[in-house]
Amino acid sequence: MQVGDYRVEIIPDTEFRLDGGAMFGVVPRNLWAQLCPPDEQNRIRMNMNCVFIDAGSEKILIETGIGNKWPPKQTSLYAIERVRPLGETLSMRTGLSPDEITIVINTHLHFDHAGGNTTLNHAGAAVPAFSNARYFVSRAEIEHAESPSERDRASYLPDNWEPLRESGQLEAKDADYEVIPGLKMETHPGHNRSMQCWRLDAGGKTVFGFSDLVPMRAHVPSAWIMGYDLYPVETLEAKKKLLPQAARENWLCLFYHDPDEPLCRIVEEGRKLTAVPIPIREKEQL
Repeated sequence: MQVGDYRVEIIPDTEFRLDGGAMFGVVPRNLWAQLCPPDEQNRIRMNMNCVFIDAGSEKILIETGIGNKWPPKQTSLYAIERVRPLGETLSMRTGLSPDEITIVINTHLHFDHAGGNTTLNHAGAAVPAFSNARYFVSRAEIEHAESPSERDRASYLPDNWEPLRESGQLEAKDADYEVIPGLKMETHPGHNRSMQCWRLDAGGKTVFGFSDLVPMRAHVPSAWIMGYDLYPVETLEAKKKLLPQAARENWLCLFYHDPDEPLCRIVEEGRKLTAVPIPIREKEQL
């Protein structure tokens, strides 16, 4: 789609599964299961919808998915169903190779957002997957990743960012900063203290990437908050601020983990907010 002068493409990584109870926290199973039917292990379908932005001199990739460094045990645990590498999907959707990406942005460093930052070389060592890119991560998130809490320690795998530091490609950024004109990163605490969302304002349109603040369409209701969130009350506060604004201002909203309709608008009906997928005809015109 075209957003002002910028070409924007959704780059899906691969389907995987996480426990539905963990994904919906205190929401009863008989409610969330109607929207996200679980498998026999109580896991629900998810994806990782990375975003490519062509800004002319800068070719930007926001998030890199789960990566391809997983051994068989973890591949089975998360039911990773990889059809093709992220780099191949990137090339199919954009015509560009991974070496042509100039900026990679991570909203945070959990393995399902930063796993594709690196790949394994022939010797089995993790190396940057985007050899010519600068990798942008907030300074606070890097610090947290290096000293995580007991609750989220398993989500941080050093192989996803340490090779970038060694290669000189990792750049620590402020809590809020502008990447290029119109593309801003904003810290919204809740999932953790330092997770960021992204916002693109161009051509009279706003596209907002909710990252793990609102991971799927099913999480739009205020109280539907992940059990993974370290600060759920702050997640609630951020949702109550941002989602009504998205409805009022007609944002295009990107739900990173939605497996079927990641790009939606928020519509308010009465007092209820819902995520409505973009009609096919409108998608063709974007």
